[in-house]
Amino acid sequence: MLPWRAGEPGSRDPYLVLVSEAMLQQTQVSRVEERFPAFTRRFPTVEALAEADVDDVLAEWSGMGYYRRARNLHAAARMIAREKDGVFPRSAVGLRELPGIGRYTAGAIASIAFDLPEPIVDGNVARVLQRVHGRDAASDDRAAQAWLWERAGAIAGAGESAGAVNEAMMELGATVCVPPPASPRCDACPLRGVCVARQAGTQMSIPRPKSRPGKKALYCAAAVLTREDHAILVEQRPMGGMWGGLWQAPTIESSEAPPTAPRVAAALGLSASMLRPEASFEHQTTHRRVLFQVWRAAGGLPPAYSPPRGIWMRTEQVERLALSNAQRRILLESEVGGTLFG
Repeated sequence: MLPWRAGEPGSRDPYLVLVSEAMLQQTQVSRVEERFPAFTRRFPTVEALAEADVDDVLAEWSGMGYYRRARNLHAAARMIAREKDGVFPRSAVGLRELPGIGRYTAGAIASIAFDLPEPIVDGNVARVLQRVHGRDAASDDRAAQAWLWERAGAIAGAGESAGAVNEAMMELGATVCVPPPASPRCDACPLRGVCVARQAGTQMSIPRPKSRPGKKALYCAAAVLTREDHAILVEQRPMGGMWGGLWQAPTIESSEAPPTAPRVAAALGLSASMLRPEASFEHQTTHRRVLFQVWRAAGGLPPAYSPPRGIWMRTEQVERLALSNAQRRILLESEVGGTLFG
């Protein structure tokens, strides 16, 4: 039993449903299973999450990526706690007024927490419906999306428990009606007798793959700087955009070409001769190929050095910061990695 599925639909804590649905966006169930218990122990109620500092929320979220989800979750908790007296809206329309709550998440909370007849359409549900009805289209096709929501709505409203129906559809898609390259377990499917795709032998081609634009390259030069007293220079990214609000080693970015050592040194008030290359790697995001070059200042910098950007922190402070997976790797790749995370 998944930890956020305890209890029957309609009797579940909407806060726990909200947290689980936020985590499950773009993250594998197995990863969420690992992180959900710790997150909800740290922030057990919507009031506890609302009272927390956003940096603490981002730190607890570290490693799961797509950090906008964490910021929206925190903002939604604050709206519920401060503007709605801690009471969750009990309709999909009301839920969609919360930051970061779209049609799918509103339907999930409304049906799973309150057992309201609201539809949900995620990748698993879309795949099941398209195969059963033989709808040969990409699931993100506009006409397909309109049909999927209409069909899911009819199904959610037809049974005794919309929450149970929606969960069953998601589970069927996740464990039986699986996507390529795996083969669907049609013999174990309760809908095999009415599935048009199974009868036509087109299970593996429905739905069609989504069209994906080519990823743009982003070149990042990250400088790992330490003082003689072992303090580490870090900076916080702006709240908007990629990795918004997270902490990092001072990083210079370019969409054209890798930043050079002189450019990195100038940004940090150093001479290029003080920097040496330490590691390089590629990090994939949904829309970008991020190519990192890690630089390291030779030797500890003197206490008198006053950088034009970033702040100095002790190693135990850095350990508690919200870091992206890429920046965590940068610190692990560096000579200070063993001190920080060893």
